[in-house]
Amino acid sequence: MTSPSLKLIVEAALIAAGGPLTLDQILALFSEEERPKRDRVMDVIRELEVDYVDRGIEIAEVAGGFRVQVRSQVAPWVARLWDEKAPRYSRALLEILSLIAYRQPITRGEIEEIRGVAVSTNIIKTLTEREWVRVVGHRDVPGRPALYATTRKFLDYFGLRSLNDLPPLSEIRDPEALFDRELPLEPPETSARSITELES
Repeated sequence: MTSPSLKLIVEAALIAAGGPLTLDQILALFSEEERPKRDRVMDVIRELEVDYVDRGIEIAEVAGGFRVQVRSQVAPWVARLWDEKAPRYSRALLEILSLIAYRQPITRGEIEEIRGVAVSTNIIKTLTEREWVRVVGHRDVPGRPALYATTRKFLDYFGLRSLNDLPPLSEIRDPEALFDRELPLEPPETSARSITELES
C-alpha cells in the first residue's frame, strides 16, 4: 500500500482535529525520518486554500493555528444541523469583553470607572469559564487588583490571528456591532455553538 500524499494527510488532520492546529502539531504527526519541512507544509495549506475557493468550507488562520471552517455565507443553513441554541450574551458582557480586548491588561475597577457602573461577578465568571479572559497579573496598588486580558481561545472563537485584527476603536460605536455577527463555523465537535449570532 502506498503512503497517502502530504496534502491528504494535512487536509484530514485539519478536518479531524476539531479545532486549530499549529504547524508544530501538524509536523508532530510524522515520524522524524518522514517529517516534511515546515515550508512544504505551508505550501500544502496554501494549496488547500486554493482548492476550497469555490466550496462551502475554507481554511482560516487564527491565533491557535489553522482550521477548516464553514464559510460565513453558508453558515446560517449549516447551523440548522444543531437544535441547541447558542448562548445569548448581554450588552453589559459585550461591553466588558470589548473593554478588556482593547484596554488590556485592565482591572475590574478600571472597567467600572469607564462604564460608570459596577461589574457583575457573574459576567467575569462567564468570560473566564469560556476561557476568553484570564488573570495575567495584579496591579501594584493597594488591594493588588487582578489584571484581565484576553486569551488565545478568544482570538480563535472570533476568527482573529491577533489583537491587531480587531477593528480600530474609532470605527466602533457599539460593542454589539463588533461581536453581534455570525461567527465562523468550526467542526461540530468544538464549535456548534459559535456560529449563531450573539445578542444582547
